[in-house]
Amino acid sequence: MMAAHDALSAWENFYIIVGSSAGALTGLQFVVMALVSESGARTSTAELDAFGTPTIVHFCVVLLVSAILSAPWPELSEAATAIGMLGALGILYTLIVIRRARRTTNYKAVAEDWIFHIVLPMIAYATLLVSAAALQFQQLPAFFGVAAFELLLLFVGIRNAWDTVTYITVGIKETAPPTEKGSPRPPS
Repeated sequence: MMAAHDALSAWENFYIIVGSSAGALTGLQFVVMALVSESGARTSTAELDAFGTPTIVHFCVVLLVSAILSAPWPELSEAATAIGMLGALGILYTLIVIRRARRTTNYKAVAEDWIFHIVLPMIAYATLLVSAAALQFQQLPAFFGVAAFELLLLFVGIRNAWDTVTYITVGIKETAPPTEKGSPRPPS
């Protein structure tokens, strides 16, 4: 079995690339939220808590896992404990997001939303938890499991941010009732 340093060093470039991407995407999500506020779309904290905040949380968790696994841990068990706790907390957080999504009033989630905001993040966090448990015994599969977790959450976050932008720029205009002159009503 490889020493912790050797095992983690083999993945160093991956964590640098993915962690940096997650950090940059977190910043871009703030731009997306600024677009939401500028659009005049009717939104409430319930919708943001259910569909906006989780994207930020997922990007930040990817960044945090990359940082944790880039640290010079003396033992893999310590790193495994840290990412295992994140996996468990991520599952708990996804359950909270389910409750929040069910309580929204201005927007009701469709099947695609449930898949990308609930199902795939739950799979990702469960993968992280299982990978953390396997890290000491099956290093290579465990590291690939962590990589799958990070990439899945990264791509889910990108998709969800894009979905928000397209809804704001296209969806609101398509669903707005016409004004007296027959033109679409501006967002209120």
